[in-house]
Amino acid sequence: MPEKTDTDTDAAAPTPAPAPVPVPPRRSTARSLGIGCAVLVAVPLVLVLAFVAWIAVVTKDASDFPRAAPEEMVNRAVDRSREAYDVLGFTRTIRPGVEKIGVSSENTVGANYCRRGGLTDEAVDGAFSISHSWALDHVPAERAVPGLRRLRDHLEDTGWDITSYRENVSGDYWELYASRSDGDERVSFQWFADRDYFTGGASTPCAVDPDWRQGDDQPAGERLWPPAFGPSAKKGS
Repeated sequence: MPEKTDTDTDAAAPTPAPAPVPVPPRRSTARSLGIGCAVLVAVPLVLVLAFVAWIAVVTKDASDFPRAAPEEMVNRAVDRSREAYDVLGFTRTIRPGVEKIGVSSENTVGANYCRRGGLTDEAVDGAFSISHSWALDHVPAERAVPGLRRLRDHLEDTGWDITSYRENVSGDYWELYASRSDGDERVSFQWFADRDYFTGGASTPCAVDPDWRQGDDQPAGERLWPPAFGPSAKKGS
């Protein structure tokens, strides 16, 4: 057997190749674009549907309001004021009108348009609401303060929501606001100690005037006057 010489070497063992690193499958460009486009389309569609739903809720037309003559709504507003007047304990009768706003006694009504809501907020054809305002001068604290507290309790007991009630710490100004029927009907009262002046008011929900005609340029009831205003049980002033 021949001897092994220095020039003879063992064959080197081959080095194993590194194992391939798995690569996650890639979404195709078309698939990615499809998903992106679907999101871009879905978001505006949701916004449009939400906008349409909002418009349907807030916008109103004549069919959303009851039909009632302006005279009927004036009487309704005055009745609301008279109920509060009785609870407050006032006995004076106030004739229609006002001589000096914020100073003299007052008994007036006003009319307002009712709006559609939404973006345009246009007036609804023939729809109106009535407000009644009254005021008394020479009302001292011993009459106004317990009267307002009594009225607040009465309103709560008869289904009104007290939206604001303020007893001024210094005693110079008091206020009471209430509403019901989702805010469609409201009453308000204030007393100013610096001039012994008491004011009240009531507003009605919206209604549609059956006699309204296209082209009428004022809300129904604008030219109406209230009756003489006073307590339910007629007493001397």
